[in-house]
Amino acid sequence: MKELYQSAQLSGQMYNLVGSMGEVISDTIAHQSVELDTELLKARLKALDEKTPFNIAYNPSLESVIKSFLIRKKDLMERMLTASQFYFPLFEQELDNHNIPLEIKYLAIVESALNPRAKSRVGATGLWQFMYSTGKMYDLDVSSYVDERSDPVKSTKAACQYLSKLYDIFGDWDLALAAYNSGPGNVNKAIRRSGGYTNYWNIRRNLPRETAGYLPAFLATMYLFEYAEEHGLKPVEAARPYFETDTVRVKRLITFDQISRMVEVSKEELTVLNPSYKLNIIPYLSDKKYTLRLPRREIGKFVTNEDSIYAFVEEELKSKESPLPQLVKADSRIRYRVKSGDYLGKIAERYGVGVSQIKNWNGLRSNNLRIGQRLTIYPRKPFVAATSPKSAVKTVNNSELKFHTVKEGDSLWTISQKYPGISIENLREWNGIRGNKLLPGTRLKLCECPS
Repeated sequence: MKELYQSAQLSGQMYNLVGSMGEVISDTIAHQSVELDTELLKARLKALDEKTPFNIAYNPSLESVIKSFLIRKKDLMERMLTASQFYFPLFEQELDNHNIPLEIKYLAIVESALNPRAKSRVGATGLWQFMYSTGKMYDLDVSSYVDERSDPVKSTKAACQYLSKLYDIFGDWDLALAAYNSGPGNVNKAIRRSGGYTNYWNIRRNLPRETAGYLPAFLATMYLFEYAEEHGLKPVEAARPYFETDTVRVKRLITFDQISRMVEVSKEELTVLNPSYKLNIIPYLSDKKYTLRLPRREIGKFVTNEDSIYAFVEEELKSKESPLPQLVKADSRIRYRVKSGDYLGKIAERYGVGVSQIKNWNGLRSNNLRIGQRLTIYPRKPFVAATSPKSAVKTVNNSELKFHTVKEGDSLWTISQKYPGISIENLREWNGIRGNKLLPGTRLKLCECPS
Protein backbone atom coordinates (compact mmCIF):
# COMPACT_ATOMS: atom_id res chain seq x y z
CA MET A 1 0.00 0.00 0.00
CA LYS A 2 2.81 2.38 0.95
CA GLU A 3 4.67 1.57 -2.27
CA LEU A 4 1.60 2.29 -4.43
CA TYR A 5 1.02 5.60 -2.65
CA GLN A 6 4.63 6.75 -2.95
CA SER A 7 5.15 5.56 -6.54
CA ALA A 8 2.21 7.70 -7.71
CA GLN A 9 4.54 10.72 -7.83
CA LEU A 10 6.60 9.04 -10.59
CA SER A 11 4.04 9.77 -13.33
CA GLY A 12 5.62 13.18 -13.97
CA GLN A 13 9.01 11.57 -14.52
CA MET A 14 7.57 9.10 -17.02
CA TYR A 15 5.65 11.84 -18.82
CA ASN A 16 8.83 13.91 -19.24
CA LEU A 17 10.85 10.86 -20.28
CA VAL A 18 8.41 9.81 -23.00
CA GLY A 19 8.13 13.41 -24.18
CA SER A 20 11.91 13.56 -24.65
CA MET A 21 12.17 10.30 -26.59
CA GLY A 22 12.38 12.21 -29.87
CA GLU A 23 15.66 13.76 -28.75
CA VAL A 24 16.91 10.45 -27.33
CA ILE A 25 16.39 8.70 -30.68
CA SER A 26 18.63 11.20 -32.45
CA ASP A 27 20.99 11.50 -29.47
CA THR A 28 24.41 9.97 -28.85
CA ILE A 29 23.10 8.22 -25.76
CA ALA A 30 23.49 4.85 -27.45
CA HIS A 31 27.27 5.33 -27.24
CA GLN A 32 27.24 5.71 -23.45
CA SER A 33 28.45 2.87 -21.32
CA VAL A 34 25.66 0.32 -20.97
CA GLU A 35 26.26 -3.41 -20.78
CA LEU A 36 24.03 -4.43 -23.66
CA ASP A 37 25.53 -6.20 -26.61
CA THR A 38 23.79 -5.24 -29.85
CA GLU A 39 23.74 -8.81 -31.20
CA LEU A 40 22.24 -10.08 -27.94
CA LEU A 41 19.61 -7.32 -28.07
CA LYS A 42 18.72 -8.33 -31.63
CA ALA A 43 18.20 -11.93 -30.53
CA ARG A 44 16.02 -10.90 -27.60
CA LEU A 45 13.90 -8.57 -29.71
CA LYS A 46 13.43 -11.33 -32.27
CA ALA A 47 12.21 -13.64 -29.49
CA LEU A 48 9.74 -10.97 -28.35
CA ASP A 49 8.54 -10.47 -31.91
CA GLU A 50 7.77 -14.17 -32.25
CA LYS A 51 5.44 -14.21 -29.23
CA THR A 52 3.63 -10.88 -29.64
CA PRO A 53 1.49 -9.33 -32.41
CA PHE A 54 3.66 -6.19 -32.46
CA ASN A 55 6.23 -5.56 -35.17
CA ILE A 56 9.33 -5.76 -33.00
CA ALA A 57 12.50 -5.52 -35.02
CA TYR A 58 15.91 -4.21 -34.05
CA ASN A 59 16.85 -0.72 -35.14
CA PRO A 60 19.36 1.76 -33.67
CA SER A 61 16.55 4.07 -32.53
CA LEU A 62 14.97 1.42 -30.35
CA GLU A 63 18.38 0.46 -28.94
CA SER A 64 18.94 4.12 -27.98
CA VAL A 65 15.62 4.27 -26.14
CA ILE A 66 16.28 1.02 -24.23
CA LYS A 67 19.72 2.26 -23.19
CA SER A 68 18.22 5.59 -22.22
CA PHE A 69 15.81 3.85 -19.85
CA LEU A 70 18.66 1.84 -18.34
CA ILE A 71 20.83 4.94 -17.88
CA ARG A 72 18.32 7.52 -16.79
CA LYS A 73 15.40 5.66 -15.22
CA LYS A 74 16.53 2.27 -13.98
CA ASP A 75 15.15 3.06 -10.50
CA LEU A 76 11.81 4.13 -11.99
CA MET A 77 11.51 0.84 -13.86
CA GLU A 78 12.20 -1.11 -10.67
CA ARG A 79 9.41 0.80 -8.92
CA MET A 80 7.11 0.00 -11.85
CA LEU A 81 7.98 -3.70 -11.57
CA THR A 82 6.84 -3.51 -7.95
CA ALA A 83 3.61 -1.54 -8.54
CA SER A 84 2.69 -3.67 -11.55
CA GLN A 85 2.10 -6.65 -9.26
CA PHE A 86 -1.05 -4.90 -8.06
CA TYR A 87 -2.39 -3.54 -11.38
CA PHE A 88 -1.36 -6.10 -14.01
CA PRO A 89 -3.80 -8.89 -12.95
CA LEU A 90 -6.67 -6.41 -13.39
CA PHE A 91 -5.36 -5.30 -16.79
CA GLU A 92 -4.74 -8.83 -18.05
CA GLN A 93 -8.23 -9.98 -17.11
CA GLU A 94 -9.89 -7.10 -18.98
CA LEU A 95 -7.56 -7.32 -21.99
CA ASP A 96 -8.33 -11.02 -22.27
CA ASN A 97 -12.07 -10.29 -22.06
CA HIS A 98 -11.72 -8.00 -25.11
CA ASN A 99 -9.32 -10.32 -27.00
CA ILE A 100 -6.56 -7.70 -26.88
CA PRO A 101 -2.85 -8.64 -26.62
CA LEU A 102 -1.88 -8.90 -22.96
CA GLU A 103 1.30 -6.93 -23.66
CA ILE A 104 -0.88 -3.80 -23.89
CA LYS A 105 -0.66 -3.78 -20.08
CA TYR A 106 2.73 -2.08 -20.48
CA LEU A 107 0.97 0.88 -22.09
CA ALA A 108 -0.33 2.05 -18.69
CA ILE A 109 3.28 2.39 -17.50
CA VAL A 110 4.16 4.62 -20.44
CA GLU A 111 0.95 6.61 -20.03
CA SER A 112 0.81 7.18 -16.28
CA ALA A 113 3.53 5.24 -14.44
CA LEU A 114 0.59 3.35 -12.88
CA ASN A 115 -0.78 6.43 -11.12
CA PRO A 116 -4.61 6.48 -11.22
CA ARG A 117 -4.61 10.21 -10.50
CA ALA A 118 -1.95 11.12 -13.06
CA LYS A 119 -2.76 14.23 -15.09
CA SER A 120 -0.82 15.45 -18.12
CA ARG A 121 -0.16 19.07 -19.11
CA VAL A 122 -3.06 18.91 -21.56
CA GLY A 123 -5.54 17.40 -19.10
CA ALA A 124 -5.35 13.68 -19.93
CA THR A 125 -6.14 11.81 -16.72
CA GLY A 126 -5.85 8.42 -15.08
CA LEU A 127 -3.97 5.15 -15.60
CA TRP A 128 -4.87 5.22 -19.30
CA GLN A 129 -4.71 9.03 -19.76
CA PHE A 130 -8.15 9.74 -21.18
CA MET A 131 -8.94 13.24 -22.38
CA TYR A 132 -12.24 14.68 -21.13
CA SER A 133 -14.08 14.19 -24.44
CA THR A 134 -12.80 10.64 -25.02
CA GLY A 135 -13.69 9.65 -21.48
CA LYS A 136 -17.23 10.92 -22.03
CA MET A 137 -17.48 8.79 -25.18
CA TYR A 138 -16.93 5.71 -23.01
CA ASP A 139 -19.25 6.79 -20.17
CA LEU A 140 -16.55 7.88 -17.73
CA ASP A 141 -18.26 10.41 -15.48
CA VAL A 142 -16.40 13.65 -14.69
CA SER A 143 -17.84 16.16 -12.21
CA SER A 144 -16.71 18.52 -9.47
CA TYR A 145 -16.07 15.66 -7.05
CA VAL A 146 -15.68 12.57 -9.23
CA ASP A 147 -13.43 11.63 -12.13
CA GLU A 148 -14.03 8.07 -13.29
CA ARG A 149 -11.01 8.33 -15.60
CA SER A 150 -9.12 7.68 -12.33
CA ASP A 151 -11.16 4.59 -11.49
CA PRO A 152 -8.84 1.63 -12.29
CA VAL A 153 -11.66 -0.79 -13.15
CA LYS A 154 -13.88 1.56 -15.20
CA SER A 155 -11.00 3.23 -17.02
CA THR A 156 -9.43 -0.12 -17.95
CA LYS A 157 -12.72 -1.29 -19.46
CA ALA A 158 -12.96 1.99 -21.41
CA ALA A 159 -9.34 1.73 -22.60
CA CYS A 160 -10.00 -1.78 -23.92
CA GLN A 161 -13.07 -0.59 -25.82
CA TYR A 162 -11.16 2.33 -27.34
CA LEU A 163 -8.14 0.20 -28.28
CA SER A 164 -10.42 -2.38 -29.92
CA LYS A 165 -12.00 0.38 -31.98
CA LEU A 166 -8.59 1.70 -33.08
CA TYR A 167 -7.44 -1.79 -34.08
CA ASP A 168 -10.62 -2.20 -36.14
CA ILE A 169 -9.66 1.00 -37.98
CA PHE A 170 -6.01 0.20 -38.72
CA GLY A 171 -5.72 -3.59 -38.41
CA ASP A 172 -2.29 -3.12 -36.82
CA TRP A 173 -1.47 -2.84 -33.11
CA ASP A 174 1.53 -0.53 -33.66
CA LEU A 175 -0.67 1.97 -35.49
CA ALA A 176 -3.48 1.48 -32.96
CA LEU A 177 -1.10 2.55 -30.17
CA ALA A 178 0.10 5.54 -32.20
CA ALA A 179 -3.55 6.52 -32.71
CA TYR A 180 -4.24 6.06 -29.00
CA ASN A 181 -1.59 8.69 -28.30
CA SER A 182 -2.22 11.24 -31.05
CA GLY A 183 -5.62 10.35 -32.51
CA PRO A 184 -6.50 8.34 -35.64
CA GLY A 185 -6.55 11.52 -37.74
CA ASN A 186 -2.84 12.19 -37.14
CA VAL A 187 -1.96 8.59 -37.98
CA ASN A 188 -3.92 8.72 -41.24
CA LYS A 189 -2.22 12.01 -42.07
CA ALA A 190 1.22 10.49 -41.40
CA ILE A 191 0.38 7.52 -43.66
CA ARG A 192 -0.57 9.89 -46.50
CA ARG A 193 2.52 12.07 -46.02
CA SER A 194 4.80 9.02 -46.03
CA GLY A 195 3.51 8.01 -49.42
CA GLY A 196 1.18 5.29 -48.22
CA TYR A 197 3.43 3.31 -45.85
CA THR A 198 1.59 1.53 -43.04
CA ASN A 199 4.55 0.38 -40.92
CA TYR A 200 5.02 2.55 -37.81
CA TRP A 201 8.76 2.98 -38.33
CA ASN A 202 8.20 4.18 -41.91
CA ILE A 203 5.68 6.86 -40.86
CA ARG A 204 7.30 7.86 -37.55
CA ARG A 205 8.93 11.01 -38.89
CA ASN A 206 5.52 12.22 -40.07
CA LEU A 207 3.86 11.77 -36.67
CA PRO A 208 3.64 14.45 -33.94
CA ARG A 209 6.85 14.77 -31.95
CA GLU A 210 5.59 13.03 -28.81
CA THR A 211 4.09 10.13 -30.76
CA ALA A 212 7.40 9.62 -32.55
CA GLY A 213 8.85 8.45 -29.25
CA TYR A 214 5.71 6.80 -27.93
CA LEU A 215 5.89 3.33 -29.45
CA PRO A 216 9.68 3.05 -28.84
CA ALA A 217 8.99 3.88 -25.16
CA PHE A 218 6.30 1.18 -25.07
CA LEU A 219 8.58 -1.43 -26.70
CA ALA A 220 11.48 -0.47 -24.42
CA THR A 221 9.22 -0.92 -21.38
CA MET A 222 8.06 -4.31 -22.67
CA TYR A 223 11.67 -5.37 -23.26
CA LEU A 224 12.85 -4.31 -19.80
CA PHE A 225 9.95 -6.08 -18.08
CA GLU A 226 10.57 -9.27 -20.05
CA TYR A 227 14.33 -9.16 -19.42
CA ALA A 228 14.35 -7.44 -16.02
CA GLU A 229 16.46 -10.10 -14.32
CA GLU A 230 19.08 -10.01 -17.08
CA HIS A 231 19.53 -6.27 -16.51
CA GLY A 232 19.65 -6.48 -12.73
CA LEU A 233 16.24 -4.87 -12.20
CA LYS A 234 15.08 -6.03 -8.77
CA PRO A 235 11.52 -5.23 -7.74
CA VAL A 236 10.21 -5.61 -4.22
CA GLU A 237 8.29 -8.87 -4.38
CA ALA A 238 4.84 -8.47 -2.83
CA ALA A 239 3.93 -11.46 -0.68
CA ARG A 240 0.27 -10.75 -1.41
CA PRO A 241 -0.21 -8.38 -4.39
CA TYR A 242 -3.86 -7.60 -3.73
CA PHE A 243 -6.09 -6.09 -1.06
CA GLU A 244 -9.20 -7.77 0.37
CA THR A 245 -11.78 -5.01 0.05
CA ASP A 246 -15.50 -4.45 -0.12
CA THR A 247 -17.70 -1.49 -1.00
CA VAL A 248 -20.59 0.29 0.64
CA ARG A 249 -22.85 2.89 -0.97
CA VAL A 250 -22.62 6.25 0.82
CA LYS A 251 -25.83 7.83 2.13
CA ARG A 252 -24.58 11.40 2.41
CA LEU A 253 -21.54 13.50 1.52
CA ILE A 254 -18.51 12.41 3.54
CA THR A 255 -14.79 13.25 3.46
CA PHE A 256 -11.76 10.96 3.58
CA ASP A 257 -10.66 12.76 6.73
CA GLN A 258 -13.94 11.91 8.48
CA ILE A 259 -13.85 8.29 7.29
CA SER A 260 -10.25 7.93 8.46
CA ARG A 261 -11.11 9.08 11.96
CA MET A 262 -14.21 6.89 12.25
CA VAL A 263 -12.87 3.56 10.92
CA GLU A 264 -9.12 3.93 11.54
CA VAL A 265 -8.04 3.68 7.91
CA SER A 266 -5.39 6.19 6.87
CA LYS A 267 -6.22 8.87 4.29
CA GLU A 268 -3.34 7.56 2.18
CA GLU A 269 -4.95 4.11 2.08
CA LEU A 270 -8.33 5.63 1.25
CA THR A 271 -6.70 7.54 -1.62
CA VAL A 272 -5.19 4.34 -3.08
CA LEU A 273 -8.47 2.44 -2.78
CA ASN A 274 -10.73 5.32 -3.95
CA PRO A 275 -8.70 7.30 -6.51
CA SER A 276 -11.67 8.62 -8.51
CA TYR A 277 -12.75 11.09 -5.80
CA LYS A 278 -10.90 14.23 -6.86
CA LEU A 279 -11.05 16.24 -3.63
CA ASN A 280 -10.92 13.29 -1.22
CA ILE A 281 -14.65 13.82 -0.75
CA ILE A 282 -17.36 11.29 -1.64
CA PRO A 283 -20.52 13.13 -2.71
CA TYR A 284 -24.09 11.96 -2.34
CA LEU A 285 -26.63 12.23 -5.16
CA SER A 286 -29.86 10.26 -5.14
CA ASP A 287 -29.51 9.32 -8.82
CA LYS A 288 -25.88 8.19 -8.53
CA LYS A 289 -24.37 5.16 -6.83
CA TYR A 290 -21.19 6.52 -5.27
CA THR A 291 -19.46 3.88 -3.18
CA LEU A 292 -16.70 3.79 -0.61
CA ARG A 293 -14.11 1.02 -0.90
CA LEU A 294 -12.61 -0.12 2.39
CA PRO A 295 -10.41 -2.99 3.56
CA ARG A 296 -12.71 -5.92 4.30
CA ARG A 297 -11.64 -5.92 7.94
CA GLU A 298 -13.09 -2.39 8.32
CA ILE A 299 -16.24 -2.61 6.18
CA GLY A 300 -18.23 -4.25 8.97
CA LYS A 301 -17.29 -1.50 11.38
CA PHE A 302 -18.54 1.15 8.94
CA VAL A 303 -21.84 -0.63 8.19
CA THR A 304 -22.54 -1.40 11.85
CA ASN A 305 -21.96 2.21 12.88
CA GLU A 306 -23.46 3.97 9.84
CA ASP A 307 -26.05 5.96 11.79
CA SER A 308 -23.54 7.32 14.29
CA ILE A 309 -20.98 8.01 11.55
CA TYR A 310 -23.44 10.08 9.51
CA ALA A 311 -24.65 11.85 12.66
CA PHE A 312 -21.05 12.81 13.42
CA VAL A 313 -20.54 14.03 9.84
CA GLU A 314 -23.70 16.13 10.04
CA GLU A 315 -22.67 17.78 13.29
CA GLU A 316 -19.15 18.44 12.07
CA LEU A 317 -20.31 20.06 8.83
CA LYS A 318 -22.78 22.26 10.74
CA SER A 319 -20.06 23.41 13.13
CA LYS A 320 -17.82 24.70 10.37
CA GLU A 321 -18.37 28.01 8.66
CA SER A 322 -17.10 26.74 5.30
CA PRO A 323 -16.58 22.97 5.52
CA LEU A 324 -15.92 22.31 1.83
CA PRO A 325 -14.26 24.13 -1.06
CA GLN A 326 -16.66 26.28 -3.04
CA LEU A 327 -17.45 24.37 -6.22
CA VAL A 328 -18.18 26.27 -9.42
CA LYS A 329 -20.19 24.65 -12.20
CA ALA A 330 -18.78 24.22 -15.68
CA ASP A 331 -19.99 26.59 -18.41
CA SER A 332 -20.47 29.52 -15.98
CA ARG A 333 -18.44 32.62 -16.82
CA ILE A 334 -15.62 33.57 -14.49
CA ARG A 335 -13.16 36.46 -14.32
CA TYR A 336 -9.62 35.28 -13.80
CA ARG A 337 -6.81 37.53 -12.51
CA VAL A 338 -3.39 36.69 -13.97
CA LYS A 339 -0.77 35.85 -11.32
CA SER A 340 3.00 35.55 -11.41
CA GLY A 341 4.00 32.36 -13.23
CA ASP A 342 0.77 32.16 -15.23
CA TYR A 343 0.74 31.49 -18.96
CA LEU A 344 -2.12 30.76 -21.33
CA GLY A 345 -1.48 27.01 -21.51
CA LYS A 346 -1.50 26.68 -17.73
CA ILE A 347 -4.75 28.63 -17.37
CA ALA A 348 -6.37 26.74 -20.26
CA GLU A 349 -5.51 23.36 -18.69
CA ARG A 350 -6.97 24.39 -15.34
CA TYR A 351 -10.36 25.21 -16.83
CA GLY A 352 -10.45 22.56 -19.57
CA VAL A 353 -10.47 25.02 -22.46
CA GLY A 354 -8.20 25.82 -25.40
CA VAL A 355 -5.61 28.60 -25.57
CA SER A 356 -7.26 29.86 -28.76
CA GLN A 357 -10.60 30.06 -26.92
CA ILE A 358 -9.15 32.25 -24.17
CA LYS A 359 -7.60 34.50 -26.82
CA ASN A 360 -10.90 34.80 -28.70
CA TRP A 361 -12.92 35.54 -25.55
CA ASN A 362 -10.53 38.30 -24.56
CA GLY A 363 -9.46 39.69 -27.94
CA LEU A 364 -5.82 38.71 -27.41
CA ARG A 365 -3.52 38.86 -30.42
CA SER A 366 -0.50 37.25 -28.75
CA ASN A 367 0.21 34.81 -25.93
CA ASN A 368 1.71 37.50 -23.70
CA LEU A 369 0.03 38.17 -20.35
CA ARG A 370 0.68 40.76 -17.66
CA ILE A 371 0.31 40.23 -13.93
CA GLY A 372 -3.03 41.57 -12.71
CA GLN A 373 -4.68 41.31 -16.12
CA ARG A 374 -8.31 40.14 -16.00
CA LEU A 375 -9.45 37.35 -18.33
CA THR A 376 -12.99 36.21 -19.11
CA ILE A 377 -13.21 32.39 -19.21
CA TYR A 378 -16.08 29.96 -19.78
CA PRO A 379 -14.84 26.77 -18.03
CA ARG A 380 -15.48 23.40 -19.68
CA LYS A 381 -14.80 21.52 -16.48
CA PRO A 382 -15.71 22.25 -12.87
CA PHE A 383 -13.03 23.74 -10.65
CA VAL A 384 -12.40 24.76 -7.08
CA ALA A 385 -12.74 28.50 -6.65
CA ALA A 386 -9.57 30.09 -5.34
CA THR A 387 -9.66 31.70 -1.91
CA SER A 388 -8.55 35.32 -1.76
CA PRO A 389 -5.49 36.16 0.39
CA LYS A 390 -7.63 38.06 2.92
CA SER A 391 -10.21 35.32 3.36
CA ALA A 392 -7.49 32.69 3.61
CA VAL A 393 -5.90 34.52 6.53
CA LYS A 394 -9.29 35.21 8.13
CA THR A 395 -10.72 31.69 7.98
CA VAL A 396 -7.53 29.82 8.92
CA ASN A 397 -6.68 30.68 12.52
CA ASN A 398 -5.08 27.45 13.63
CA SER A 399 -1.36 27.49 12.78
CA GLU A 400 -1.49 23.76 12.10
CA LEU A 401 -3.87 24.44 9.21
CA LYS A 402 -1.69 27.21 7.75
CA PHE A 403 1.51 25.15 7.55
CA HIS A 404 2.71 21.65 6.83
CA THR A 405 6.02 20.44 8.22
CA VAL A 406 7.77 18.25 5.63
CA LYS A 407 8.44 14.71 6.82
CA GLU A 408 10.74 12.03 5.40
CA GLY A 409 9.11 10.61 2.24
CA ASP A 410 6.90 13.66 1.64
CA SER A 411 6.56 15.08 -1.88
CA LEU A 412 4.56 17.96 -3.30
CA TRP A 413 2.07 15.42 -4.65
CA THR A 414 1.55 13.55 -1.37
CA ILE A 415 1.20 16.84 0.53
CA SER A 416 -1.36 18.19 -1.97
CA GLN A 417 -3.42 15.00 -1.52
CA LYS A 418 -3.65 15.57 2.24
CA TYR A 419 -5.30 18.97 1.88
CA PRO A 420 -8.43 19.07 -0.36
CA GLY A 421 -8.47 22.03 -2.72
CA ILE A 422 -4.69 22.59 -2.61
CA SER A 423 -2.74 21.70 -5.75
CA ILE A 424 0.96 21.18 -6.43
CA GLU A 425 0.98 24.52 -8.26
CA ASN A 426 -0.52 26.21 -5.17
CA LEU A 427 2.29 24.82 -3.02
CA ARG A 428 4.91 25.95 -5.53
CA GLU A 429 3.47 29.46 -5.80
CA TRP A 430 2.85 30.05 -2.08
CA ASN A 431 6.31 28.77 -1.08
CA GLY A 432 8.48 29.90 -4.00
CA ILE A 433 9.38 26.32 -4.95
CA ARG A 434 10.85 25.61 -8.39
CA GLY A 435 11.95 21.98 -8.31
CA ASN A 436 10.56 18.88 -6.60
CA LYS A 437 13.08 18.38 -3.79
CA LEU A 438 11.79 18.96 -0.25
CA LEU A 439 13.93 18.96 2.88
CA PRO A 440 12.48 17.26 5.99
CA GLY A 441 11.64 19.88 8.61
CA THR A 442 10.72 22.58 6.07
CA ARG A 443 7.47 24.45 6.91
CA LEU A 444 5.26 24.90 3.84
CA LYS A 445 2.47 27.47 3.69
CA LEU A 446 -0.95 25.99 2.92
CA CYS A 447 -2.57 29.28 1.93
CA GLU A 448 -1.73 32.50 0.09
CA CYS A 449 -1.06 34.20 3.38
CA PRO A 450 1.76 35.97 5.27
CA SER A 451 4.35 33.72 6.84
